Amino acid sequence: MSGAGCEGPRAGAAGPRVGAAGPRSGAEGTRAGADASRSAETAERDELFAQLRAYEGRAAATAGRGKDPVNEPMIRHWCEAVGDASPAYRGPDAVAPPTMLQAWTMGGLSGHTDGTGHSAAYDEMFALLDGAGYTSVVATDCEQEYLRPLCPGDRITFDTVIESVSPRKTTKLGTGYFVTTRTDVRADGEPAGAHRFRILKYRPAQRTEAPESARRPRPVINRDNSGFWAGVAEHRLLIQRCTDCATLRLPWLPGCNACGGAEWDTVEAGGAGTVFSHVVMHHPSFPAFAPDGDGGPYAVALVELAEGVRIVSNVIGVPYDKVRVGMPVHLEFLRTDPDLELPVFRASEGG
Repeated sequence: MSGAGCEGPRAGAAGPRVGAAGPRSGAEGTRAGADASRSAETAERDELFAQLRAYEGRAAATAGRGKDPVNEPMIRHWCEAVGDASPAYRGPDAVAPPTMLQAWTMGGLSGHTDGTGHSAAYDEMFALLDGAGYTSVVATDCEQEYLRPLCPGDRITFDTVIESVSPRKTTKLGTGYFVTTRTDVRADGEPAGAHRFRILKYRPAQRTEAPESARRPRPVINRDNSGFWAGVAEHRLLIQRCTDCATLRLPWLPGCNACGGAEWDTVEAGGAGTVFSHVVMHHPSFPAFAPDGDGGPYAVALVELAEGVRIVSNVIGVPYDKVRVGMPVHLEFLRTDPDLELPVFRASEGG
């Protein structure tokens, strides 16, 4: 589309579709059929779903109008925000990035004030969900179809329909319903594209406080850093050293970022260091990281080792609010649970 320009083809055959799922086959198709059967059985027992499904096909917004015509300042801001430097979006023949399709229909912080907002049917459906306890909402995915380029000066109009409501689903967030709306977008009266937007309207899952024995997340160990963790298991903090230019590096990398050399050996850190910078973590609460296990604040520091490299770790042996830049620390190895031991840094006496 970027090369079509504003004088290119207008409405016609459907353009490229973004986010569409491919066909299923074989065992996957069989599983899909079984899932559909289970969904159908659930639907039969779900009275709320029957009420929600009655809204399928009803208008969510009618004769909507974009607040502004397609314009160069918005195109420029969009391209700067996403880092898109395509020449197709600049100059006298500029077109809008196709992915801006939804942007021209949005009402902004003040919403659509011209009476083209959500329909009564849309508001009724969401009131029905809220009343049944499905009060939370999260956007899950979108799909766009492009029919013609949008050019500066185009006036945008649109209609939105409630395309589908799923049977009740249980997710990690909670139990709820997926609602899909489809917005058909026109530019100066010509079909320009379609935008499908799917949300999950759900009842949040009941969450329990993390137990004091909650384990820390496991480090990701791969072929590039396995030697580092093997050293930790032996209570040795190993630093990579390029055998071509002798540059030290931590964390471990597959090649030298100074000379590009691929060969390396290791040196063992002496353990002395200073706090180069630090932050205090207040939220979210995670008992496994707090020294006393109560989920309270804890310090995360960037420690500069005597060898000149830096490592992110915890500072222990001192209250979180006493950690300071320049504080001397020394290496220790802390067993956080039966399966994990980590390098940490204890504030040196008098620090």
